[in-house]
Amino acid sequence: MPEQAPKDSPEAATQENGSLQGLAAELTARVPQLLEATRSVGTGLELSSTLDRICETAAELTHARYAAIGVVDEPGESLSAFVTHGVPEEVARTIGRQPDGRTGLLGALIRDPVPIRLADLSADPRSAGLPPGHPSMRAFLGVPIRVQGEVFGNLYVAEKRGGAPFGEDDLHMLSVLATEAGIAIGHARMYEAARQRERWIDGSVAVTTALLSGGDADDALAVVAEQTRRLAESAAGIVMLPAADGGLEIVAVSGDEPSASLGVIIPRHSPVVAALLRGEAVFMDDAATDPRMITRLADQFGPHMLLPLRSGGRVLGALAIPRRRGERPFTEGERTLATQFAAQAALALKMAEAQRDRERLAVYEDRDRIARDLHDLVIQRLFATGMMLERAQRRSPVPGVRAGVGRAVDELDVTIQEIRTAIFALQQEPAEAPSGLRARVLREINMAAVPLGFKPAHRFLGPVDSLVGELAGKNLIAALREALSNTFRHARASRVEVSVDATAVLPDGRDAVRLSVVDDGVGIPDSGRRSGLRNLARRAESLGGASWFGPGADGTGTTVVWEAPL
Repeated sequence: MPEQAPKDSPEAATQENGSLQGLAAELTARVPQLLEATRSVGTGLELSSTLDRICETAAELTHARYAAIGVVDEPGESLSAFVTHGVPEEVARTIGRQPDGRTGLLGALIRDPVPIRLADLSADPRSAGLPPGHPSMRAFLGVPIRVQGEVFGNLYVAEKRGGAPFGEDDLHMLSVLATEAGIAIGHARMYEAARQRERWIDGSVAVTTALLSGGDADDALAVVAEQTRRLAESAAGIVMLPAADGGLEIVAVSGDEPSASLGVIIPRHSPVVAALLRGEAVFMDDAATDPRMITRLADQFGPHMLLPLRSGGRVLGALAIPRRRGERPFTEGERTLATQFAAQAALALKMAEAQRDRERLAVYEDRDRIARDLHDLVIQRLFATGMMLERAQRRSPVPGVRAGVGRAVDELDVTIQEIRTAIFALQQEPAEAPSGLRARVLREINMAAVPLGFKPAHRFLGPVDSLVGELAGKNLIAALREALSNTFRHARASRVEVSVDATAVLPDGRDAVRLSVVDDGVGIPDSGRRSGLRNLARRAESLGGASWFGPGADGTGTTVVWEAPL
């Protein structure tokens, strides 16, 4: 080994100058490669492909076998993503879970974002070792990536080809690449943010259109749930509306098993419900372990956003947006976009509610007019006709004629009573509806008599009022209303029979209540919308029951069956 000159001697200065010249010459020779690398990094706007391209370029530029980018999470405490190059897929599967950056050299770079260059990373006291199945690595070089002055993540390369350590020139090249990578990532993030905002805006338009279309309310809320799930890339989208007891009822779900939670009421003493009803958003990193969640529905979920549907100081409902346990948490940007989406959905919900109120008012006015016409015109004419028949009965000398006229008079009396019942039903507000299930069923039957032109027959089996609970009863009435509505709108029937059986038994042996609506109409066509029938099935499944339809007993008309456990 040649003898080194004293530090302050002219010979030492000459040696140092020669070393710098050698380094500068090598850097100069690699400038074209560096320029090509920075050009390659700057192409494209997709963030994921940009990160892949940066890793590949870093490995080529430093002649490294492996390269990686660790993306730092928003709190700046760990890694939210880890992109690699050079590690085969089968090896990555063997390694398993990706590093979180809380320990070791990756953690050191997060806590102190300055370049690290090591000839043997295993000898560094900060190293936490490699997991089983991980490729052998000795030489290591890591530099921070800054985007608009903030640390986005860190760029790492390891194991220089030929076994040599990474030199000073490699550090310079990687630092330049990291600077260019920060610019490219900044552009990609802006592009991703713009696309994400565009998707949320399109989703808001779809929700507003669905709510204001005047179609089925359940279908519109299902659109809200589906759009929420799609836009947030979550495990489910859940819409909740205020329940009668002050809690929140799940009325629409988009997820893997929607019927499992549909109809569930989150009680008002839940801390989450209390916050939502105050108009406050609730964010959780892990819903399964958060003490504010008191239902078992949260056991399978991790990151969670619960957002009030608030408009004009009034909470109309709430959105629940959960991700599976172990999935990435929602970013600040996603939380902001989801909150804005919820505000837009609430406004559309309020507008739809006002639209339904106007339509309901128009229906009430029309019902009042029909009731007045029935009372002032139809009943008076029937009464006058009955009196004419009674006079004719008294004057007729033929016994058979008197008997026939008497029966006709009796039928007129029954008809007048039925019309008076219909008038009473038309004039009755929903809040005045009788509380017993039997009475509520009769009220729906009487209400349907007007558009049908006749009163459906009815039959009750078992103690309906005492056996059927409030939740099952409420859904049974909704199912009856839907079935009768389909009948007078589509069936063109001349006879309808309604049966409520509180002694029914489900196939699994549970006691149940069964609703049957049978008509002699034209039947259900093979094509056409099935939203009403889907609503019946959804309501039944949410309670653990079922619903189906088919032809009538004689092969004509339609039979609709809805059942739920007691």
